[in-house]
Amino acid sequence: MSISISRRSAFILAGVALLLAFIWVVARSGPLAPVRVTVAQVARADLAPLLFGIGVVEARRSYLVGPTTAGRVRRVAVDVGDRVQAGQLLAEMDPVDLDQRLAATSAAANRAQSAVDTAAAQLADSIARREVAAANARRYEDLGQKGFVSSSVTEGKAQELKSAAAQFASADAALAGARQDLARLNAERDGAQQQRSNLRLLAPADGVVTARDAEPGSTVVAGQAVLRLVAADSLWVKLRLDQNRSAGLQVGLPAEIALRSRPGQVLSGKVARIEMLSDSVTEERIAQVAFDTPPRDISVGEMSEITLRPPPVKQALTLPNAALRLRGGKTGVWVHLADKLGFVAVKAGTSGADGKVQILEGLKEGDAVIVHSERDLSEDSRIKVVSTLAPAGS
Repeated sequence: MSISISRRSAFILAGVALLLAFIWVVARSGPLAPVRVTVAQVARADLAPLLFGIGVVEARRSYLVGPTTAGRVRRVAVDVGDRVQAGQLLAEMDPVDLDQRLAATSAAANRAQSAVDTAAAQLADSIARREVAAANARRYEDLGQKGFVSSSVTEGKAQELKSAAAQFASADAALAGARQDLARLNAERDGAQQQRSNLRLLAPADGVVTARDAEPGSTVVAGQAVLRLVAADSLWVKLRLDQNRSAGLQVGLPAEIALRSRPGQVLSGKVARIEMLSDSVTEERIAQVAFDTPPRDISVGEMSEITLRPPPVKQALTLPNAALRLRGGKTGVWVHLADKLGFVAVKAGTSGADGKVQILEGLKEGDAVIVHSERDLSEDSRIKVVSTLAPAGS
């Protein structure tokens, strides 16, 4: 009987031990266990800012060369990769019947010039007739006043003067009309000549042919590109930077450019322009970085890695960049108070090359913030401060 009681007591003790062990395991490593975290204090230090972004080589000045009216490509005189000079013939469109229309317009303009010459001669003749009629009218009027001729003769000479004046007015109007016709036909001829010259596609500036979008015999519409050019001396890099880490970006900032085609070579440059419009989708700021000395044989569209080094910040309020969290659309940090956690929104400044970030607002020197945690935190989370989250022996 005593043996049975002893076994029962042993079972009870073993069960209690297992229960305590289970509770201990749950409390130390289960979902009820405190979250292990690492903590750092906000401190003042000299910060060496570093901005890093990805860029694409682009041309500051690029040109699309095409016709101003729809037509068929007659010939293309250059190919991709050719260097061209301003005014050089690149391609030519088929004039169709434009040459015949230009010849007809020129003939009509020449005929109008002959009509102007004829009208001018008729005007000169009418001027001479008017002068003769005026002289005869004055002379016969004087003779009529002295009684040497009858009044009917005097009236006849006055009528001849009026007729000569009317002929002068008609000749003058005919000359004006002929000149207007000549001006119209000259304008039409100049327009046709301009259309004919527009069929010759010339290089607008010195550059390199990057694309040949149409071949002889192809039909293109007005404004469609036949050839694409870029100015070889206007290449720069379109840089994209994370908006949250773009503090310190300014025009003239020195840049280190590493092209993908030249991984072991760093090219020098500087920020030439900062775009006013950012990318709201990717949340990036856009800047243009110019080469100090543009390299040869560089390709448009090539990817590059760009490093910017803004001026150092003395005695800035800093903390590890890994401590920043995004919660409720706000950037902040978890602050470790005496016995609880609190999320504090902060305004971050420039980032340093050592992984530190400048804090402009929200914290003060000496505040303890959570840098790393095993899982997401909340105000009710229990934490355990450790020196590292790496498991022992790793």
